[in-house]
Amino acid sequence: MKMLLTLLVSACATGAALAQTPTPPLTLERITADPPLAGRLPRQAEVSPGGRWVSFLRPSQADSEVLELWAQPADGGEPRKLVGAADLLGGAEQKLSEAEKMALERQRISQRGITGYQWCGSDDSALLFPLSGDLYIVRLTSAGPRAEKLPLAAGAPKQDPRCAPDGRSLAYVQGGNLFTLPLTAGAQPRQLTQDGGNTVGWGLAEFIAAEELSRQRGYWWSKDGRQLLALRVDESGVAVKTRAQIFADRTDMTQQRYPAAGAANASVTAFAIDAATGERRELPLPAGAHYVARAGWFADGTPWLQWFTRDQTRLTLTEFKVGAGPRDITTETDPAWVEVHDDLVETPRGLLWSSEASGRRQLLLVNRASGTRTPLTQSAEPVAHAVCANAQQLVFAAYADLGKSQELFVMPLAGGKAQPLAGAAARQWRDAKADVGCGRLLVTRSAWGEPPQFELQPVGAGRAIALAGDAPDPLLRRITTPPQVLAITAADGSTPLNAFFFAATGRHDGPRPVIVMAYGGPGASTVNWGWGRDLPLIAYWQQRGYGVLTLDTRGMAHRDRAFTRAHSRAFGKTEVADLFAAVRQLPAQVPGVDPARIGFFGWSYGGFLGARAVLDADSPFAASVAVAPVTDWTLYDTAYTERYLGMPDGGKAAPYASADLPSRAALLAKPLLLVHGTADDNVLFEHTLRLVEALQNAGKTFDLQIYPGKAHGIAGRAARLHLYRTMDAFFERHLKP
Repeated sequence: MKMLLTLLVSACATGAALAQTPTPPLTLERITADPPLAGRLPRQAEVSPGGRWVSFLRPSQADSEVLELWAQPADGGEPRKLVGAADLLGGAEQKLSEAEKMALERQRISQRGITGYQWCGSDDSALLFPLSGDLYIVRLTSAGPRAEKLPLAAGAPKQDPRCAPDGRSLAYVQGGNLFTLPLTAGAQPRQLTQDGGNTVGWGLAEFIAAEELSRQRGYWWSKDGRQLLALRVDESGVAVKTRAQIFADRTDMTQQRYPAAGAANASVTAFAIDAATGERRELPLPAGAHYVARAGWFADGTPWLQWFTRDQTRLTLTEFKVGAGPRDITTETDPAWVEVHDDLVETPRGLLWSSEASGRRQLLLVNRASGTRTPLTQSAEPVAHAVCANAQQLVFAAYADLGKSQELFVMPLAGGKAQPLAGAAARQWRDAKADVGCGRLLVTRSAWGEPPQFELQPVGAGRAIALAGDAPDPLLRRITTPPQVLAITAADGSTPLNAFFFAATGRHDGPRPVIVMAYGGPGASTVNWGWGRDLPLIAYWQQRGYGVLTLDTRGMAHRDRAFTRAHSRAFGKTEVADLFAAVRQLPAQVPGVDPARIGFFGWSYGGFLGARAVLDADSPFAASVAVAPVTDWTLYDTAYTERYLGMPDGGKAAPYASADLPSRAALLAKPLLLVHGTADDNVLFEHTLRLVEALQNAGKTFDLQIYPGKAHGIAGRAARLHLYRTMDAFFERHLKP
């Protein structure tokens, strides 16, 4: 589950004390107002194929919830707006189908406007993007950017457009079928598939792939632009969930194919399709190939697939040469589960690949012909991911400081010692994207209180070029305080946990209440030295007299395999034990904490943890807020839930029974606030309804706040402000004297 981490800390401190000046008052209205305290941060930044531009989406000056397409010359010239939705729609309202809304939700994009784009071809002259069901190209001319709508017939929205590598044609999905379109005057689209529609679709990622495997696409151009590798998805066997999207003035009934744990998944098959004729050949996979995790083409025109068994304990990379059967290149196995990754790069020395076989993720080279594996990196902590590689060198990101930092490193592809990229420092978070030749990097650097900044930096010697971005509101620096790094030990008595404490600011008499913010689930880390977008909320609570504790329990990410597999066949055990242990260690490490007035706030998996934390006779919490919580894991989706808990056996399997929250309803003895959006298509509203019914049947009182028509992220300034006010009032009632 790519559980939403909004409102959970993803970062921490600069380490330098700030000037001791009176902190100005911070309001919830300012936290949710426009422009954001952090400024209008660029997103989806890319280096153009030819290296002349850096492109990105930027929130509009008029409304930061609307994204526009911008670019900046790579030589350091001024950024310029290329096009915005308002320039093209002429005042008309942007239209999004339910399928498009769900696709954006899978990518955690809550904004409107131009929400995605790509460069078209390699000459840096055009970009392609969808908007309101149509396709547009913006051309970079000597007279300035010029946007044009492609002359395609009206009807179902054109989804996921992608240009061929040579920029001469593009492909897109409409009505469940895959089309190509030559980018020449008067050209007409060619329909490559015919059976799409209803429960069959071509070229789009199914729910499980997008939500749980981080695969947001369903087709790929070959390097020469002559073929497409396309996935055909048949959802006819997937159960239908009818979601009542309850709005203030109406209720819309939406049917969604949602594969709950233990139930049938979509059937996915793969084909190589000739872009000119539509002729196709199937890429056959064995019966055990249940999930297609990744796909693509080698430079010699051979398609490949990465696939999982249903229990995800085996990941295999398979190639499909013309005239030969499928051939497995390499396989990863793990008795708990194998993590999905994007580390497959073709190099002259072999295929760059990552593996946790050593106990922590490292990079290696795989001989494509023999499968022989040659270790490359020997980082003291896990490698985060490969950035790029060429014939001489490899650039990668790796964790440090028990996963609280991320740094960039360069090493010879032939092997040798890795060296930090220029600009390395303690207590920061750096990541990068590379140009085509792995010679220049688009580096992102952030720290606690310091929103992300971008610069183009050569891999070797040379001048780095800072890229323009909005300066944060000066208030941000005034309200930022460095955290106290705590030495918290897990419930096993030996494993160190990452934890930061933010003390209350100003004068407050007597022992202080504390709000704990934690996620607790696998695949994520919320305590690290990068930019934390929850800083304003933390600062607000500090000014209100609360201390704030942020914590990563065992089972979370950025650590070695022994740490990250703590959730194997158990939810609601290890992370709850660690959470309780941390709360009980807190008063000894932070004088002035009132152990009788400690509250909890979590979202999504953190919402499950928040509800579970007070459905316990041994709970150390005085009150808890649970937003969009999973309450019954038989209702959650297949790939995520089965990866950690196995098959449910109708909910009778021990891992499911022990993690079931409605069955614990009688244990509630502390105040609980449940929050959920009625249109949540990830953690369905049914989860909260089941817990509500169980609590009512058990005679327990609790608080409930629903958001009509809101999805998992409860997006929008008005809704978010109301949520913050609701939580603030809840903690005021139950944690203040």
